[in-house]
Amino acid sequence: MAPAGGSRGDGPLRAATRGSALARWQTDHVARLLGVPVEVVVVETMGDRRRDLPISAIGGQGVFVKEVQAAVLDGRADFAVHSAKDLPPSSPAEGLVLAAVPPRADPRDALVGSTLAGLAPGATVATGAVRRRAQLAALRPDLTFAELRGNVDTRLAKAANYGAAVVAYAALLRLGRESAATEVLEPELLLPQVAQGALAVECRAGDEETARRLAAIEDPRSRVAVDAERAFLAALGGGCDLPVGALATVGDDGRVELEGLLASLDGRVVLRHRVEGDAPAALGAALAGHLLDRSGGRRLLEDLGDATTSRGA
Repeated sequence: MAPAGGSRGDGPLRAATRGSALARWQTDHVARLLGVPVEVVVVETMGDRRRDLPISAIGGQGVFVKEVQAAVLDGRADFAVHSAKDLPPSSPAEGLVLAAVPPRADPRDALVGSTLAGLAPGATVATGAVRRRAQLAALRPDLTFAELRGNVDTRLAKAANYGAAVVAYAALLRLGRESAATEVLEPELLLPQVAQGALAVECRAGDEETARRLAAIEDPRSRVAVDAERAFLAALGGGCDLPVGALATVGDDGRVELEGLLASLDGRVVLRHRVEGDAPAALGAALAGHLLDRSGGRRLLEDLGDATTSRGA
């Protein structure tokens, strides 16, 4: 007999998710991959309720996942579907396991409204991500920036009010809005957020039946890449409130190439390094160690902490 609130053989599963069009698409996509009926349990998160504030002001990374995770922990749902980039480095939460990472979508960022070269001097770019702001400021010190929050359609609608807006290209692809992208920025220009374009599927620890069913949609290469990038972020001790980016690629031989970035908020300092290896967790830790101890990153993190404190004062 399945545990109370748990999955039942090969019958329907219940999936906890946010209610945005993108989150629902992602959950429906996981259901299609599973090939079984899935009942959707929509959960409103702190990040959904407080769209008037920057993410860093309402708790940083994790504001889009905690309530969704709670729905699984208390038995309202069998599993949860997240954008992997929203998971804090310490995730999964106690009592949960990261059961599957399906095939990753394109991790790059996209500009809507203008190409980077086409932006007029002093143009305003809309993005709420300090990672994007720092890297764009390093490329174009003349640019100014404006906060941008909301779902994909809201961001696309607001893009017309600025020189350009930055969105994750995967979000446009998933919603059939890729034609809105004026330029897709290569990682050499704009290193993506950790785990951008990937999905993370969590279930309760000990729910072996659900874990078994979810394991069928695991993509080994995507999992290794996400594990390496998240290990880098965890070793840095940061989240989406710091200008941090990373991208891992996995070769046919299983060898991993991981590039990471740590920058100042104004983009005047950009530390970037690349490592290769076979063990994703060790690779992420090694990359973080290089940036922190050999490239001046530890002092930069101290400065970032002071800047964040002064902004919140």
